[in-house]
Amino acid sequence: MQVRFIRTLLFAVVMLCISVASFAQIGISISFAPPELPVYEQPLCPGDGYLWTPGYWAYANDYDDYYWVPGTWVMAPEIGLLWTPAYWGWGGNGYVFYDGYWGQQVGFYGGVSYGYGYYGNGYEGGRWDNGHFFYNRSVNNVNVTIIHNVYNTTVINSTIVNRVSYNGGNGGISVRATAQQEAVGRERHIPAVAVQTEHAQAAHTNQEQRASINHGKPAVAATPKPGAFSDRAVVPAKAAGAPYNPPEQRAAVQPAANTTAARPDNNVARPTQPNNQQESKRPAMAQPNVRPEPSRPEANRPPVVEPNRPQPNRNNEPAQRTQTPTPAERAQPQRESPPPAEARRAAPEPQHPQPAARAQEEKKRPDEQPKRDEKPPQQ
Repeated sequence: MQVRFIRTLLFAVVMLCISVASFAQIGISISFAPPELPVYEQPLCPGDGYLWTPGYWAYANDYDDYYWVPGTWVMAPEIGLLWTPAYWGWGGNGYVFYDGYWGQQVGFYGGVSYGYGYYGNGYEGGRWDNGHFFYNRSVNNVNVTIIHNVYNTTVINSTIVNRVSYNGGNGGISVRATAQQEAVGRERHIPAVAVQTEHAQAAHTNQEQRASINHGKPAVAATPKPGAFSDRAVVPAKAAGAPYNPPEQRAAVQPAANTTAARPDNNVARPTQPNNQQESKRPAMAQPNVRPEPSRPEANRPPVVEPNRPQPNRNNEPAQRTQTPTPAERAQPQRESPPPAEARRAAPEPQHPQPAARAQEEKKRPDEQPKRDEKPPQQ
């Protein structure tokens, strides 16, 4: 029983790791850029051990619109971990979303200046020391009567202060990851914890957070804790970073071409696409088998024409000329399927080409006339 329990536990852990890895690799690409960052105040830190995670614009596939995920204070999942914010970056065909993560160091987040310690490079809001997180009062809203592990260091922001929320593309931030930031990106990471995921889902279902409704100025810009959208300490946005109006024609969401998340999706989709193409080609291959069928009677129509039969009789050539229109006339009612009234009119027309029969009768008459002439002498 214990062996089975251990195996079941190990299997559950492996499946959990796989699901976490696949979740961290999910990526999407949007054709139009997200709105600029709204202007808002940071709510008061709720207690020791909470780290600030800035708000960001996410994208909803179900209603094709950006929505604001409020900034909030989150307990670090482990001592010594720091938060690297999510960001949008140009991927060649659209704007690609990169999820945030927990790690020993802060990695690259597109050079986006989220404020409150996140000024585009690293984190100036605090540091870990002997298992405790110390807050920089110059950039954080901390109550020193409750939290004593604080320090005050003025942060000189050398980057250009703006409200742009994406890297690269038209009007984006032109900053690339350094070699150190790339190395940090390859270190061990922990994705967003459950409370962060629930926090983002709550923003997704809140219509007031949609950019098309709030025009870049969300009603809930920051919360004291994850998911506390109705808390008294909720902070609304003071203003939008810039006037925002969503495009009338929003391009469909496409898999990110330059992310590891899109590769498994494309690898799954690629085998299905050629199969669909082959299926689409099968009716095309079947068409030539159907098309020659109507062409066969057309090829057989010339030999069906009766004028070709009396060709050895040269004396009947004028009769053939008179008979040539008749097969065409007979074929016309079959193609056009005229009403019965026209069919009746067409009925006497094939009787006209009977001069051949009349000619035969005329030939017989001279043969019969000598018999009539012979009768008188017999009498």
